[in-house]
Amino acid sequence: MAFPCDRFLSEAGGEYFRAVGVAAPAHVMFRWLCQLKVAPYSYDLVDNFGRRSPRELTPGVENLARGQRVMTIFEIADFQEDEHLTLTLGDPRALSLFGRVALSYVVLPVSEDSCRLVVKLRVHYPGRPPGSWMRWFLPWGDLLMMRKQLLTLKHLAEDRHRKRA
Repeated sequence: MAFPCDRFLSEAGGEYFRAVGVAAPAHVMFRWLCQLKVAPYSYDLVDNFGRRSPRELTPGVENLARGQRVMTIFEIADFQEDEHLTLTLGDPRALSLFGRVALSYVVLPVSEDSCRLVVKLRVHYPGRPPGSWMRWFLPWGDLLMMRKQLLTLKHLAEDRHRKRA
């Protein structure tokens, strides 16, 4: 399956997939993805300077535009409402450490009340240390952080859907 991030990083030294099933409709899950503009929803002590990621939807965050900052170091490269949010690494300091990065959060409807959130991460690693070491560290670090992020967003979307039902 082609992902939107493929267009933004044609040469990649690594591709990683993460996914989670969600017992909420695609539009509810997508609205929670928009919250990534506000916070990372991973391990807040590490990723959010100790501040707790909001547990309520932030009004207006669903108004997306290309170039907007997401999770501090990323920017929106492309999006399709209720379908995908595609990001690229935009912070120059992060680029020197991680290399070029593009990722797509894709929401795939399964039924009227459920969906699957699939993330594809593409990385073009830097050639010299310390960035070149990311080839070994990034996949494992991303697995831990992204797992927490996806599970947190899943639970928030499911809670929101249950409250509305």
